[in-house]
Amino acid sequence: MEEQLRQRLSQIVRSDDVVLFMKGNRQAPQCGFSAQVVQILDRLVADYSTVDVLQDPEIREGVKEFSEWPTIPQLYIRGEFQGGCDIVREMYREGELHQALGVERTQAVVPELRVTPAAVELLQGAQAQHGGGDLHLGIDALFRHSLGFGPAAGDEVAVDLGGLVILLDADSAQRAHGLMIDVQETPQGPRLSIDNPNAPPPVKQLSAQELEGLRSAGDEVRLIDVRTPEERERASIEGAEVLDDELEQELRELDPQSRIVFFCHTGRRSQVAAQRLAARGFTNVHNLAGGIDAWSRDVDPSVPRY
Repeated sequence: MEEQLRQRLSQIVRSDDVVLFMKGNRQAPQCGFSAQVVQILDRLVADYSTVDVLQDPEIREGVKEFSEWPTIPQLYIRGEFQGGCDIVREMYREGELHQALGVERTQAVVPELRVTPAAVELLQGAQAQHGGGDLHLGIDALFRHSLGFGPAAGDEVAVDLGGLVILLDADSAQRAHGLMIDVQETPQGPRLSIDNPNAPPPVKQLSAQELEGLRSAGDEVRLIDVRTPEERERASIEGAEVLDDELEQELRELDPQSRIVFFCHTGRRSQVAAQRLAARGFTNVHNLAGGIDAWSRDVDPSVPRY
């Protein structure tokens, strides 16, 4: 392997605590094995980095030599190679992945779920349309809920509602106590609605003009930039702090009612960072809607757009 590629890969695997080389990305995996690893990681951690090897043939082939592992996906935790899909699944089952990620392993407990008769009827109808497959409820580390049909893995928690059985992995079951599934009427017809009392308060969206108003009034606001160093060289907001390991630790020790605003280029990455902090019990967390691009467009045109 050329030294330049080796250094590039070494920099990538150390760019975040958790880095997954995969086909596609977290939102749209392009192979079943990548999708399985994403599903497992989503259960345990709110944020991690992915590298789409389909977009870079050099990375796709180089990482196999770099790790001495012949297949994709490949998972790195704090710069250390963990393995591919089968190994990650085994690590998850045995609790080794929880330990590697610094996440407490939850015990498999049967949660109390409340499902209205209308919701049961709607789910049973959908189940019949899917050939009677098992119904799975997933709740990831950001408390995003998913319902789907598929074969049972054998280690799920089963909630029997009398005529309808819902399967949950152990981590989802821990987040599901008191969850309510109901039916909501919409212009497009009846839709399931999920109310989870365990979910953290939603992250507030703050417009660029609202942020400027707070700063102009002298209100205390911690403005945190989650972008890359390259992006910060292009454009910045005066007074913003860079999210690094030191600031990450400082945030953990702040008053949970502190007003904190995250921003990135367009607001997507900062939304995840804000959700992570909200999940720790912080109640005054905001995301700068539209990111620094909105700030440049609506408040300070001297900030370059990119």
